[in-house]
Amino acid sequence: MLSDFDLNYAHLFEKELLKEILQVGVYKKLPEGAELIDIGSRITFMPLVISGAIKILREDEKGDELVLYFIEQGDTCAMTITCCLGASKSEIRAVAETEVELLMIPIEKIANWMNTYKTWQNFVLQSYQERMQELLEAVDTIAFLNMDERLLKYLKDKAIVNKNEVIQVTHKEIANDLHTSRVVISRLLKALENKGEIQMNRNQIHLLNI
Repeated sequence: MLSDFDLNYAHLFEKELLKEILQVGVYKKLPEGAELIDIGSRITFMPLVISGAIKILREDEKGDELVLYFIEQGDTCAMTITCCLGASKSEIRAVAETEVELLMIPIEKIANWMNTYKTWQNFVLQSYQERMQELLEAVDTIAFLNMDERLLKYLKDKAIVNKNEVIQVTHKEIANDLHTSRVVISRLLKALENKGEIQMNRNQIHLLNI
């Protein structure tokens, strides 16, 4: 765990801050599909991803979900930063996309380190900027792309964070993530297969042109 943490974060922070992070951070390992943060929950920590990936989702008034973005090793989540600094409840759900290892940083340390360590301030602001850019891309995808283009982008993003061109996922799971029906997804996947973009097997999708 420590070697992976150093690999992803040692170049970002000074030794004093790294020492503090390891002193106060709580190590956590979650299996694929495990829920890290739920909507409406009180945020008491900020996650630093050591390995794996986390899927960030938004829920509408009917309980239907939409994927906003993924966070990977070396990242943190802008939404948790916002909730931590504002002492508000979570407006997103965070689910382990793959098996994931985390260091959970207590919220009281976030503001303190912002004032004490310039590297931490830069990391938080950079992370916030990157997640906001991904949010804008998610909005653009919904507003301006056809559903088949949205689906292909989703599959490519999922392949990138999983570091595998073969995705283990059901049509229903994709439909839930893209806020549409399984029937629509099945039809679009077949069309993408006919175009040579993907190859489908049972609960598997192979990206051919990533």
